Amino acid sequence: MLEIKTRIKNWDIALFALFYHDYIYNVLKQDNEEQSAKKAEKILNTLKIEKKDITLCSKIIIATKGHNISKNSDINYFTDADLSILGNDWKTYEEYYKNVRKEYKYYPDFVYNKGRIKVLHHFINMPTIFKTSHFYNKFEVQAKENLQREIDLLHI
Repeated sequence: MLEIKTRIKNWDIALFALFYHDYIYNVLKQDNEEQSAKKAEKILNTLKIEKKDITLCSKIIIATKGHNISKNSDINYFTDADLSILGNDWKTYEEYYKNVRKEYKYYPDFVYNKGRIKVLHHFINMPTIFKTSHFYNKFEVQAKENLQREIDLLHI
């Protein structure tokens, strides 16, 4: 995120969100982002941070659930940074998706593959994966290639 630091309006809150966005993480639960946001809100309240900043932190964390475009550029930069692994070189991406599979080791292949393909199609079918020109120009093409390649491997 350092190369986009000057483009983020509330850097301190973005860093706080970065630390807390996966604070609660259980692959068997569907509310990890909401629970992580609640934890961040609790900590920020004890630090007497302004309510608008607490709200922004919560919105940033929850935005990582769907990675949809936001009217807030800080949120878009954050979710783009969160997805940047998708646009790395194939070797790095391959390591990433193998680690994702390890996280979901409780599921047999036929269940995991179906769910993973659905997630990958969600990203491929977005008009653009990345919302900011910085991340779009740097990662969009490679991300779509990586996602399609993983889908092809999951169909084997």
